[in-house]
Amino acid sequence: MSTTELLRREWTAFRRPGRLTALASAALAVIALGLLYAAGDHSSCDGPCPATPVAEDGSIVSDQFWFRHRELGREGTITVRLTSMTGTITYPPPDHDRIVPGLVPWAKAGIIVKDGTRQGSPYAALMMTGSHGVRFQHDYTHDVAGKAGGATESWLRLTRAGDTVTGSESADGEQWHTVGTAQLDGLPDTVRVGLFATSPGDLTLRGIGLGGAIEEVRFTQAVGVFDNVTVEGGATGPWVSEPVGEMNHTDWEKHHHASGAVEEGGVVTVSGTGDIGPLNDEGRRSLTNLLLGLVLALIILLVTAARYGARTARETTVRPVIGARAAVVGAATFVSGLIAVGIVITVGTAFLRANGTPMQSLSLLTGARVVLGVAAVLALCAVLAYGLGVWLRRGWLAVLIGLFLVALPYAVTTFPLLPDAVSEWLLRLTPAAGFAVQQTMAEYPQVTAHYAPSAGYFPLPGWAGLALLCVYTALVLRMAIHRQPPVNTDWR
Repeated sequence: MSTTELLRREWTAFRRPGRLTALASAALAVIALGLLYAAGDHSSCDGPCPATPVAEDGSIVSDQFWFRHRELGREGTITVRLTSMTGTITYPPPDHDRIVPGLVPWAKAGIIVKDGTRQGSPYAALMMTGSHGVRFQHDYTHDVAGKAGGATESWLRLTRAGDTVTGSESADGEQWHTVGTAQLDGLPDTVRVGLFATSPGDLTLRGIGLGGAIEEVRFTQAVGVFDNVTVEGGATGPWVSEPVGEMNHTDWEKHHHASGAVEEGGVVTVSGTGDIGPLNDEGRRSLTNLLLGLVLALIILLVTAARYGARTARETTVRPVIGARAAVVGAATFVSGLIAVGIVITVGTAFLRANGTPMQSLSLLTGARVVLGVAAVLALCAVLAYGLGVWLRRGWLAVLIGLFLVALPYAVTTFPLLPDAVSEWLLRLTPAAGFAVQQTMAEYPQVTAHYAPSAGYFPLPGWAGLALLCVYTALVLRMAIHRQPPVNTDWR
C-alpha cells in the first residue's frame, strides 16, 4: 500500500461523526467567543470620539502634546535653554488620596520640528525626559539617548537642512554635541517648529488572583520652562499656541492647572499631557483579544486527539499506521484551525473598527503569519496529545498530561492569575510556548507598558516558541512509535 493510499484509508477511518463534531466544536468556540467579544466592544466618548492618530506607515501612534510653534522653512534652526522641568501625578498608590508633584519616567519637554499639527504627521524632537535624560526621537519609534543623563538644565537645538533634522545638546550653549540625525523624507518646504510638553499616564500594577497584576493608569502633566528661545533661517509668521490632540478636559486641568503655554519676560512655560511615540496596548486591541476561544478549543482538541491515540494503541502496533494517523490528526486540526482563526480575525477586526475601537495596524503578511501560525500550533498540540495517547495507552491519563502540559499553562498565562515572572517561565518551558506565534505587540524602551503574557506579550519570539513545541511533539511521537514492537507481518 502506498503512502497516499494509507493516508486516504486512515482519513476515512478518522472521520467519524464524533471526531468531526469535536473539530467543528473547537472551531465554533474560537469563532463564537471572538465575534461575541468584538461585537460587544464599543468605543464610548463624551461626544464624538477623536480620530485615532495614524502615522505615515499606517501604524496607530500616540501624538498628543501642547505645542507653541511658528513656521520654519527648508533651512533653519531653533535653539532654547530648558531651565527646569516639573510635573504633577494625580492620585498615585498606595492610598490614591493625594495629588503629588513629580514626573513619570517618560514625561517630555523640549523642541520639535513637525509636518504641521496633524496627529500622526512626521516629526523630529529633542527633549528632556522625566528620568531618562535628553533624548532625540523621531517618527514615533526611533529613540536616541543624549549625554545629559541627570541634568536639570540643558541647551537644546534642532537644525533643519531640507529633509534632514539634527538634534544637538549643550551644557553651556557654547560646546555642542550631536545627539542624533533623522531623515524625514517628503517634508514640505514649510513646517512647524517650536516648544512642547507632554506626559503619559502613570502606570502601576495592582495585584490580583494568585499574584497576577492588572494595569492602573492615572493622569499626569509635565511643565517645561524655557528661555533664550531663538529661531533662525526661514522663520516667518507669529507664534501660535495650541494642543495637538485634545486637552484640558480633566478636572485637574479645568480647575487647577490648564495645559498651555505662557510667555513672560522672555521666559516661556509650556504645560502638557499625553505622549508622542508608539501606542502601547493601553487603549487599543490586538489580535490576541479576538482569540479568547483558543483555550476552550485547545481543551476539546487535546481530549479528542488523546483518546484517538489511546484507541490507536489498542488497535495496531504497526508504526507506519501510527504515523499516518498522526498526520491525519494534524492535517484535520490544521484545516479547522485555519478556517476558525481566519474567520474570527477577518470578521472580528471589521466589527471592532466599525465600533470605533482602535486596532493595531498590521500588514497582510503579519495577519497571515498569525492565522497560519495559530493553526499550525493547534495542529501540533493535537499531534502531541495523540502521541501521548499512543505512548501511554490510556486515554484518561493522556488527556490529563496533555491538559497539564499545554492547556493549563496557556490558560493561566492568558489571564492575569499568576505573577508575571511565573507566567513568562511557563511560556518558555512548556509546549504552550508555541502560542507566541500570535505575538503582535512590540516592546519599545521609550514606552511604559505592561509587557506580560496577560497583556498579549510573549517572552519568546514566535519562531522560538513554535520550535519548542515542535521539539516536544517530535519527542512524544518518537517515544510513542518506538514503544510499539516491530511487526514482521506484512501490514500492506
